[in-house]
Amino acid sequence: MKTSLLLTPPVRSPPLPFSRFIHGLTTFPGTLSKVSHFTKPHFFRPPRSRRLVVFYPLAMASSVPQSSQVAAPGDVKDGSDAFQRIQAHQEAAARLSPVEETRTILDHSVRGMLSTFSQEHEGYPAGSMVDFACDHDGSPILAVSSLAVHSKNLMANPKCSLLVAKDPEDRTDTVITLYGDATPVSENDREAILTAYLRRHPDAFWVDFGDFRYIHIKPKFVRYVSGVATALLGSGEFDAEEYKSAKVDPISQFSKPIMSHMNRDHADDTKTIVQYSTSVKVDSAYMLDVDSLGFNVKAGYQGNTLKLRIPFPRRAQDRKDVKTLIVEMLEAAKSSSPTTE
Repeated sequence: MKTSLLLTPPVRSPPLPFSRFIHGLTTFPGTLSKVSHFTKPHFFRPPRSRRLVVFYPLAMASSVPQSSQVAAPGDVKDGSDAFQRIQAHQEAAARLSPVEETRTILDHSVRGMLSTFSQEHEGYPAGSMVDFACDHDGSPILAVSSLAVHSKNLMANPKCSLLVAKDPEDRTDTVITLYGDATPVSENDREAILTAYLRRHPDAFWVDFGDFRYIHIKPKFVRYVSGVATALLGSGEFDAEEYKSAKVDPISQFSKPIMSHMNRDHADDTKTIVQYSTSVKVDSAYMLDVDSLGFNVKAGYQGNTLKLRIPFPRRAQDRKDVKTLIVEMLEAAKSSSPTTE
């Protein structure tokens, strides 16, 4: 795997929209030896003497209610101490490896941008929004109509790419591009492929139409980019063998029901856990998603919005164990009186 982190020079720009708010630091236990360039994020000053500190994790995220408020840590009295504590916390927070995270994101995604070689405009790429699902080895499955332009393009040249955004509403979040060759699905494999596709698209009645067929995109390379348009830009690339050998995180399949339950019924408890874990008295915390090693939140702190990684004390074994860990974290938070700001 090739990974790189690039720090950009100070940026002068108008105040950022919500979708480019603060994010967590990209740190993956056991993988820093593979990083060609790694430097801790720094502060930069947009106009009006406001400072935006950028933390960016490669972690799964879901859309949350939008806000027009602009983060301005520099406007908070003694806020730098709190953000230094957050930075140190994020550096140490356990998270999935980049390849596991990439594999998990693609497995749970259902729509992306397919790029093919145009037959009508030779030499130019053609883009199409397509629904897809991944099979057991992470290869994207598409149900394509013979009438579609991208279907005709793939028949002439099978080389293509599929671009998937983890959070389409947030341009700074992780974007994955899978490069590969489109191959028809054989009749022997059709039933298994149909099952895998309908698992993600249960209402796709059109796949039974006579002009539709299934194709695989067999991965050659998979690349991710995170932190675009922020002070911390992270990227990495995996070959087909490394990508296919990675496992989808087993807890991620329960992420939506756990997240929904916590946000609906235990929002204050989530905030308490975040305050205890980070030693910073956040004003609010909205759970985004959960995996075996922890969960991600968008937290409010004195007018700022931060995307933070909150690690579990240990790896979760199953869905019931996630509940056990959250209860343990809440009890520890309530029984302790950490110094918070």
